Amino acid sequence: MTRIISLLNEKNHYLEKFYSLNEVELANFAQGLFDNLQSFYQTREKILDVLKYVDSQIDRAQSEMSADTVMAQTDRQQIKEALTIKDEYVARIIEQDIQVLACIEMAKNSIIRELQDVRRNRKAIGGYKSKIFTQRLDEEA
Repeated sequence: MTRIISLLNEKNHYLEKFYSLNEVELANFAQGLFDNLQSFYQTREKILDVLKYVDSQIDRAQSEMSADTVMAQTDRQQIKEALTIKDEYVARIIEQDIQVLACIEMAKNSIIRELQDVRRNRKAIGGYKSKIFTQRLDEEA
């Protein structure tokens, strides 16, 4: 039983790392700094891989327990606390992910608006070009 409790605490540790990573990058994204986006996602993926491994170890430890194993009250309480902490981190991480997606969406929309403005400006500038002047330059050359 102590193995499962230890693994649950380890899982919470990595969830906390995931949450902290999101917090740091959210501050950058809010300022429009997306330079670290690739490494941000790579680090997140690595933490998710560790979490998957810890989950598999929890499943393995649970399956190795015999059906007639009696859980002490303190073990139950520790498991309950670890699961409550996990649920809190997961809820916070989901909120953060929504904020991350919103920041990325805002940046994407800003870039699209800039591209549309550039396209409009090119058309406007193109309207001022004089065909006669261009032909005269070609003749002189």
